Amino acid sequence: FGSRLKLTFISAAPLEDHCFNAMPSKRRNNGRSKHGRGHTAIVRCSNCARCVPKDKAIKRFQVRNMVDASSQRDIREASVYSTFMLPKLYMKMIYCVSCAIHGRVVRVRNKVLRASPEGRIYKPAGKGGGKGDGK
Repeated sequence: FGSRLKLTFISAAPLEDHCFNAMPSKRRNNGRSKHGRGHTAIVRCSNCARCVPKDKAIKRFQVRNMVDASSQRDIREASVYSTFMLPKLYMKMIYCVSCAIHGRVVRVRNKVLRASPEGRIYKPAGKGGGKGDGK
C-alpha cells in the first residue's frame, strides 16, 4: 500500500509572493520603553512579587509622612523648635501591569485617548467618584 502512495506538493504561488503580515500591534512601543536594547533587567512587583521587565513596569513614587497625624501633633507640641518639619518617607513603588490596573494606579484607555497627547497625562480620579453613595 505504501509503494502506491504518491505525494505531490502543488504550490499556487511562488514563495516570494507570499505576504507574511505581522499581527496588529496595540501600542507603538508594544507596552515597553526598550527602544534598541535587546534585554532589560527584571524587577519585582511591589504588590505581588511578579518578575517584570524594568522598562515595562509601572513606577510611582509614594510620598508619606513618617508618623501619623495625631502623633505628628504630639511631636509638634513637645518640640523645642517651632518650625521643625518632620521628614517624609519616599518609596518607589514598582507594579506589574495587572496590579497597576487592579490597584487603579493606571486606567484602561480607548484607542483615541492612547494616541492623543491629552490622554497621556494621567489625572488621578478624586476620592469617592465611584458608584457608591459614600456611606
